[in-house]
Amino acid sequence: MKERMDELVELLNRANYEYHVLDNPSLTDQEFDKYLRELIVLEEKYPEYVREDSPTHRVGGVVLEEFQKVRHVIPMMSLGDVFSEEEVRNFDSKIQMAGVHPEYVCELKIDGLSVSLHYEKGKLVTASTRGDGTVGEDITHNVRTIRTIPLTLTQPIDIEVRGEIYMAKKTLEELNALRQKNGQPLLQNCRNAAAGSVRQLDSKIAASRKLDSFIYHLPNPEDYGIKTHMEALEFMKSLGFKTNAKHNVLVKDVEGVLSYIEKMTEERPSLPYDIDGVVVKVNLLAEQKKLGFTAHHPKWAIAYKFPAEEVLTKLQDIVFTVGRTGQITPNAVLDPAIVAGSTVRRATLHNEDYVLEKDLKIGDIVSIRKAGDVIPEVVEAKKERRTGEERDFVMIDTCPICHGPISKKEGQVDYYCLNRHCPARKIEGLCHFVSRKAMNIDGLGERIIEDFFNLGYIQTFSDLYDLKEHRDDLTELEGFGQKSIDHLLSSIEDSKKNSLERLLFALGIPNVGEKTAKILAMEYETLDSLMEKSEEELTSIYDIGAIIASSVTDYFSHEENREVIEKLRNHGVNMVYTGEKKKKSEDFYQKTFVITGTLQKYTREEVEQKIEQLGGKASSSVSKKTSALILGANPGSKYEKALSLNIPIWDEDTLEKLFQKQDEE
Repeated sequence: MKERMDELVELLNRANYEYHVLDNPSLTDQEFDKYLRELIVLEEKYPEYVREDSPTHRVGGVVLEEFQKVRHVIPMMSLGDVFSEEEVRNFDSKIQMAGVHPEYVCELKIDGLSVSLHYEKGKLVTASTRGDGTVGEDITHNVRTIRTIPLTLTQPIDIEVRGEIYMAKKTLEELNALRQKNGQPLLQNCRNAAAGSVRQLDSKIAASRKLDSFIYHLPNPEDYGIKTHMEALEFMKSLGFKTNAKHNVLVKDVEGVLSYIEKMTEERPSLPYDIDGVVVKVNLLAEQKKLGFTAHHPKWAIAYKFPAEEVLTKLQDIVFTVGRTGQITPNAVLDPAIVAGSTVRRATLHNEDYVLEKDLKIGDIVSIRKAGDVIPEVVEAKKERRTGEERDFVMIDTCPICHGPISKKEGQVDYYCLNRHCPARKIEGLCHFVSRKAMNIDGLGERIIEDFFNLGYIQTFSDLYDLKEHRDDLTELEGFGQKSIDHLLSSIEDSKKNSLERLLFALGIPNVGEKTAKILAMEYETLDSLMEKSEEELTSIYDIGAIIASSVTDYFSHEENREVIEKLRNHGVNMVYTGEKKKKSEDFYQKTFVITGTLQKYTREEVEQKIEQLGGKASSSVSKKTSALILGANPGSKYEKALSLNIPIWDEDTLEKLFQKQDEE
């Protein structure tokens, strides 16, 4: 029987690939169903012979209690966005100035959910979401149900590939027709439907959604002897992945890129899936390596976003919200309007000056759009549609929540609530504290935090760590079963182990973002050490200016903030940096380095990370403050400038010796 089961698995997997990827079926639907039923019967009878790559896994059936975290060995970086022909040309100009004259690969930017797929010996072992780029969620049980994602590759290799999971337009229409018939709420757009389907704990639900995929990125192509991005796409296709080969185009220059964008703008409405732009990548991998990365995205690729769709609706009111820092923000309350596939009811108006500059009146007919197809914004008022019944915008003079005084500092455009104990500020602060890039506590969305705040369960950060005392109360709340409560309390407990930089970011110190928190944590290693530093000491650190230094010292000067920290300490929250420690090397500490040319022994990213760990800073431009230029093959104009400024030049041998010296110390 094992031989017959193996034969059926091979037959059905090949037929599935031919049908869903090649669009060239070798079996009729009736034949496929017949063989599948035979396999199901055999697997039920002989479960010991069920294979990991059996097509029966496609129908789902696995139900998880919660999603597990997956750390990406190679971060899943986002792309820099551009919105116009001028910005596309600027992207090309920067590459040309770096001494690179590339061919480009143009691809469609599929509007779905990013996924990373790991295979060992050709077998799918893990599928995960992008998450924050460093840590995602394990969605393997759902990804196994997607028929265009192979369970077994054509070669028994270890590999990671990345791509997009999406829902076709026709699938969404069919799904919504069924949901309407069953009295269920409709899914608003393909992207949200795909993301929601992938994040179902029950894989049968995901299987019923008929999701699809395109694979477009190989993180480590050099491991397979690949030299261009187009070769990587062909290689992944040969392994059994569905790539968007029909629309992946190699062009010779920026004019070719612009022609492709123009063509796909016209074809966008007729495509069977949603796209929100075009991705442009340098084709030659050696040139990609030379161009390198910023802290957030590769310098060799961009995402051109299509102009946002504009829709007319009525501005019913302007209401005010209070952020965690006390910032007062006016918000447009709109007649519900569907924009880019989702219903928009509100849009931020940023500040008083923004409203006055656009001359917005309550009751206006306004045009709205989604900036980058994501964030709703009010474009303009249709003044010719005014009836005379519209009302002028008037800025408030007290906080809309606590009714205390508000103030605008000289030279700033935003008003702030002056009451540190304003409930709105506290709720927003709690939302920030638990957010993914801060303490990363799952199960506490904005509405739940607001409910817990109003019920008196949490008023301060430290109250989160006493939530276990309210366990019996939580079970009486709608939507809180034993499993969800266990997950929430476990996530709260796990957050105590976070490294210091997460806590620093979570505290909500003004002007201290994620990157700044990491710099401070690496430099001082403990919160106690940081709390005692003066402004002068803080400004001696690279990338810490006077404004940040003032914010940090002011925050720690308030006794109430120190009390919050002590309460967190008493609950066992870690206050020590647990990442890779910065070494205060005399060769690198507080020095600035610039890399030029192609490196042979290291990647640029490796050098920049090592310099940072040794207390230095990697910069992209040569100046009098540059401590040394790191020289690779075929250097650009930075080399000539460094010579003219008498800046020390280090070749790779020198760099390697200095790195080895630090490792030995």
